Order: sequence, then structure tokens, then C-alpha cells
Amino acid sequence: MATAVVARPVARPQTRVRDEEVLVWPDLVFVEFIAALIFTLTLFLLAFLVNAPLLDQANGDVTPNPSKAPWYLLNLQELLLHMNPAMAGVIVPTIWLVILGAFPYFDREQEGQGAWFRTENSVRITIASALVGFTGTWALILWDSGKLAQALNSWFGWSGGDRLAFLQSVASIQGQLPWPGWSTQIPYLWFNANILGQTFHHLNFPLFLQSIAIPMGVLVGLPALMIYTLWRLGWVVTRRDALLALFSGFVAAYGVLTLVGTAFRGQSQVLVFPWDLKVSEGIPGQQ
Repeated sequence: MATAVVARPVARPQTRVRDEEVLVWPDLVFVEFIAALIFTLTLFLLAFLVNAPLLDQANGDVTPNPSKAPWYLLNLQELLLHMNPAMAGVIVPTIWLVILGAFPYFDREQEGQGAWFRTENSVRITIASALVGFTGTWALILWDSGKLAQALNSWFGWSGGDRLAFLQSVASIQGQLPWPGWSTQIPYLWFNANILGQTFHHLNFPLFLQSIAIPMGVLVGLPALMIYTLWRLGWVVTRRDALLALFSGFVAAYGVLTLVGTAFRGQSQVLVFPWDLKVSEGIPGQQ
């Protein structure tokens, strides 16, 4: 009995085509060395051209006004001025770090990973989201500080009147509206809870609205509105597009908060523009 044997091609495992690779030495290390050299020369040049006068000898018993955090934490210090300290210093940064860590699990597509602007509308999404984050953060800071109402009154002669006085800033919502007396003593626990010296029993609704509800509504609502608008325009199509819009807006807002906390906060953390600064003739304590 004869048996016919048919030869079949052996299935070979598919290999992933890698992009062009370079060696750590000398390619990567050489570029890093050149970048470090340029940075060092630029630092020496700035130190030579820009005069940085020395202040008085440091005194541990005297706190400077303003007392600022290191530059990489000035964004959080700026955020502390606009919302509840626990929300700004702990809860909001923790939630955002968790969201950043969840990005890779939300976007599971393999195509285009590690490459810049590989999706169709990535460039316009990045630019539009960064502009929204930049202008939106500046507008909110100006509004919360009362500078926006002052600018409208100076430019257009519009002060809002007594009826709209509560719109001058977030704090005005608590102070200018005729809140009833019971709104500051709303019981939400049937017992007095004391944690770290703070008693939790009654809710001050105007204060809650000013320091928690409105800031959190802005932090969640504006990015959601931005992504929804870009989706309606047909720019945001995939999950990666939505994450790109969210991250671009965050980077712009992060930069604005750091810039304002660094260069636009004067004594008592009052918002002061550089052109409004008054330079004295000399520094006290120096000849």
C-alpha cells in the first residue's frame, strides 16, 4: 500500500522588525557630554552677565516674606493658594500620579509606540490642548486673585456692580453672597470626630464650595470639556488622542503654576506682575 507524503512549509516565527539602533558609547554618551558642556557654559555666561546681589546673612529666627518652596514644588505651593491645603498638597497630586501610572493600561495599542506625533491629528491636538491649559490656568489664577476684575474695570469700566460682586474671585463667592446662618453649620456626623486637632462634625458649605467644590469641579470639568470638544471636532478619535490632549494640557498648566509661583508672587504671596515691582535704591544691611 503506497502512501503519498505532501511536504508542507514549516511555519516560522514572525520576528519584529526593530528600528535603527545606536550604541550607548560613543553615540549616546557623546551627545549627553555635549549637552552637559553647553549647559555648563550657559550657566557660566548667565552668572557673568546677570547680577545676583547677596542678601543679609541667613537667620534661622527670621522667616523671609515670601517664604517659597524649592522651584520644583512651587506649582504645588501655588495650588495651595487656590484650594483646600489637603486637596492641593496630598489628594490632587496623588490622584494625578495614579492617572499617569494608568496611561499605559488605558492605551494598549502597539503601533507607533515611542514615536513623536504618529497619529493623524496629534500635532493639532498637542497645540490646542497646550493653549487651553496655558490660557485657562492663567485666567483662573487672575480671576481667583481679583486681577481679572480689576483689568475689566480698568479697560472697559465694568465693575460688575453690587449684584455681580461675588464673581470677582472665588473668595467673593463666600463673602459677598447672602448665605443663611445655617449654611455654615450643617451637621453631617452624629458624633464629634477629632483628627489631628481638627473637629469634623459640621459642614461650612460656603467654605466647602470655595475651597473644594469649585476647584475640583474646574480640575475635572475643564479637561473633560476640552476632550469632548476635540472629539466633537473630529480630532480626538482614539484613546491615545485623548491621553495626548490630557497630558499636553497638564504640562502647560504645570508650567504656568511653576512660573507664577516663581516670578509672580510677592510679599504675603500676593500676585504681582514684574512691571509693578518697585526696586529700592539699595539692599538693607549692605553698604
